[in-house]
Amino acid sequence: MLLKEISQAGGQMQSETFHSILFNQTEEIPNAEEIKPSAPVFFVDLNLNQVIDEIIILKDEYHLKSFFYTKLNTVDAIIYRQEIMRDLEDEPLLEYIKSYAEKMRKMRQLIERYRKNEYVHQKERLFLDAVEIYCEAINSLADNFKAVKLKSRGFLAFSDYLLNYLQSINFTSLLSETQKLLADLSSIKYSILTKELHVQVQAYKDETDYSVEVEQLFDRFKQEAVKDYKVKYPYEPEMNHIEAAIMKGVAKLFPEIFKTLDGYYNNNTDFQNETIRIFDREIQFYIAYLEYIAPLKNAKLQFCYPEISNTNKDAFDVEGFDLALAHKLIKQKNSLVCNDFYLENSERIIVVTGPNQGGKTTFARTFGQLHYLANIGCPVPGREAKLFLYDKLLTHFEKEENIKNLRSKFEDDLIRIHNILNEATTNSIIIMNEILSSTSLQD
Repeated sequence: MLLKEISQAGGQMQSETFHSILFNQTEEIPNAEEIKPSAPVFFVDLNLNQVIDEIIILKDEYHLKSFFYTKLNTVDAIIYRQEIMRDLEDEPLLEYIKSYAEKMRKMRQLIERYRKNEYVHQKERLFLDAVEIYCEAINSLADNFKAVKLKSRGFLAFSDYLLNYLQSINFTSLLSETQKLLADLSSIKYSILTKELHVQVQAYKDETDYSVEVEQLFDRFKQEAVKDYKVKYPYEPEMNHIEAAIMKGVAKLFPEIFKTLDGYYNNNTDFQNETIRIFDREIQFYIAYLEYIAPLKNAKLQFCYPEISNTNKDAFDVEGFDLALAHKLIKQKNSLVCNDFYLENSERIIVVTGPNQGGKTTFARTFGQLHYLANIGCPVPGREAKLFLYDKLLTHFEKEENIKNLRSKFEDDLIRIHNILNEATTNSIIIMNEILSSTSLQD
């Protein structure tokens, strides 16, 4: 058994094995929900701001920016993510995770509704429905895990964690309470008597239901299809004051069931397991990236999982390309030129020269994008790649002259380059593009 249960306080379990689906045991998890993340300074130069913004555009609710803004620090942490990404390339598993995420989204929508609702009984029923979906979501996910072959350390550990949680007293009692309460509420029958503006709620006494007979009686008068003049009123999911008053009457008829509902609501406010809640958010990092590169793969562009080293500085990429440019060109149905590069043995510098519009800046951006994406554990553009685990990525791209600092463009370039060299180490990557372009021969 990979997982040992330590505690169950507050409906949560702690695992000796499962740490996070995004971070292995050596990495600290950033709290993106509390701290507004800022992009690394080189993002604009490398067009990574465009790439990341497009990746997460439909994932705002998950607060993914800090995950894409945080570089990993060890080779094993990168391999940990690569393993999980490979598992998710299995189509059935990806669909299972998406189905689970959709159920959890519905649960959150119900939670949002019950928190805003002013009528006690509907608030409590919405809460009950949210818990029902939560239980169904994680039960289904555990069953679906059995139908696929998981290989990554992350998924295997989480699968064990999930199975242990499902067998815990907290979950089993929550599930049985939920099912019994749903069954009790479904068994309620009552009658409503209306006369003018008066509404009376009373117990159901096996009165005859004449609705079927009435329909059959008028069915004989049916003619060919005619225009429907009925007015369709907009559907309002929340109770109005009349429905709320009726529900109060129903609660008086069935006091035990509604008393149980009150207790259920008050005792289970922290029903979500924190580890599972965090998994729901973190797994979207992988889904968002895979969805982003899917159109490029469909266009026959290659992606690979690069070999990463923190000791060997040999580096290469075969058929690499700029992700931001690729997305733009594919949407326009234009072709894309891929590039290879190699750094072997003691080689440490690539110098690119050529005419304007020849692709120099694109190549520089590609080099930086490849290293950054590799160092957050993502597959990178290219058929095959080997890259270095750098400590800092530093860029110097041409910028418009800033008249406020009273410096010439040449002086500004020199100061920026000086700052980069002061910050760089022997394990840093420096990308310089169009430097000193404004200088005269004398300068």
